[in-house]
Amino acid sequence: MNPDFARAIIDWQRLHGRHDLPWQGTRDAYRVWLSEIMLQQTRVASALLLFPRFFARFPDVQTLAAAPLEAVLTLWAGMGYYARARNLHLCARRVVERHAGHFPKTAAELAELPGIGRSTAAAIAAFVSHERAAILDGNVKRVLCRHFAIAGAPVGSVEKSLWRQADALLPAAIDMPAYTQGLMDLGATLCTRRAPRCRDCPLTASCQARAQNRVQDLPTPRSAVVKPRRVARFLLITDGARILLQRRPPTGVWGGLYALPENAALPARLGLADDAPLPLPPRVHAFTHFHLEIRPMLYRVARMPMPTDAGLECLAIADALQAGVPAPVARLLREILP
Repeated sequence: MNPDFARAIIDWQRLHGRHDLPWQGTRDAYRVWLSEIMLQQTRVASALLLFPRFFARFPDVQTLAAAPLEAVLTLWAGMGYYARARNLHLCARRVVERHAGHFPKTAAELAELPGIGRSTAAAIAAFVSHERAAILDGNVKRVLCRHFAIAGAPVGSVEKSLWRQADALLPAAIDMPAYTQGLMDLGATLCTRRAPRCRDCPLTASCQARAQNRVQDLPTPRSAVVKPRRVARFLLITDGARILLQRRPPTGVWGGLYALPENAALPARLGLADDAPLPLPPRVHAFTHFHLEIRPMLYRVARMPMPTDAGLECLAIADALQAGVPAPVARLLREILP
């Protein structure tokens, strides 16, 4: 227990932390949960763009649970990590079906819901119920690694050690929302990965990494892993106004979204064998665990073929851009707009 650490965080947050985010200043579990899921692996700036539109379309958990998954994915388009959107929808349904539309109060119960891990559950419980629960997202890991000069990549046994440290730092009585928000704000605005603003940090005097001149070395980076490369040939079949898209399976990469067909035999089946495609410049899209090399093939046709394969649909290009397509597909569609 270190009350000085917590007090320094709370005092700094009240004076210099973020107070104008649209999901702050509320104990509405739905709003807090939405924001925490959106902020997983996403910058605050991106979440700020999505949150108002998402909340306007799905103002409560009942509306979200009742909506078709396709509508959720459409609104989520461009945010990436689409498993979050699928889990968001599944979680909403679980809350309605098993909890009568009310989110559980404790971090332990919240962590049993789809898409809510230990740290996210603790954050929600801290903001909504003021539960004394420790968080450990990427920003907090960086703050603790530097403050206590903890070496080693923050995974495995090092991560377990950080959890013990985060739990030990919680004093018996505390303003949990301010403390939790303060830790997040400190890592996001001052104790950043590059160019940290140590002089402005409320923990400068006790930061062991700063005392040892190791701020830039911590947290220890993970060992570099060479990501495998996959190749996909995207078929852009268009008459200039419409585009042929295919709904992807509900799970896997871009699950449930519209994307461009990849079946090499499709042009022949649609009677396009004699229409020589125009290869567009290849490009690479980075996923968490692999790189996708995209090789687009453009078929400009006088008349759009009638699709017979399951999931194939002809959409106006402008409508396709609003229909929930992955970011690299959206970029390709904009390239071929007249």
